[in-house]
Amino acid sequence: MNKISKILVVVVTCLVVGYFSGIITRSAITTWYPTLVKPSFNPPNWIFAPVWSMLYIMMGVAAGLVWNRMEQEKEAVQNALVFFAVQLGLNALWSFMFFGLKNPMLAGLEIVILWLMIYETFSKFVKINKIAGYLLIPYLLWVSFATVLNASIWWLNQ
Repeated sequence: MNKISKILVVVVTCLVVGYFSGIITRSAITTWYPTLVKPSFNPPNWIFAPVWSMLYIMMGVAAGLVWNRMEQEKEAVQNALVFFAVQLGLNALWSFMFFGLKNPMLAGLEIVILWLMIYETFSKFVKINKIAGYLLIPYLLWVSFATVLNASIWWLNQ
């Protein structure tokens, strides 16, 4: 499989994960989420879908670039892609915990683990392909913001 095919496979995988996370989110966005007290820095709801779509695309490109180095650095690439898969699963789990279970406290604890896994993925990716690592920086920054937002929502609604 060539580099473009690998990138496309992972981009589609990330977008599918995002789509299913969105299914969990959609009903709560119109019912439960509006009832929560939110901090002044809470973005408007419309911003989340385009931001997450772009982040999933960038994550997929990053993982595809790393995957493309499999023949040259098999062990490092396999290890990095395991961390990538774990963080992608945790990403989806956060949506379930926050919107599905309607549990900002549990989601807040989980997002800290997610952030650590993203950081570890970034650390591994940047050693294999610098561009792949750099493509994860906006994701790391957004999840940093989401962590503060999650904690604020939990604090304001306990």
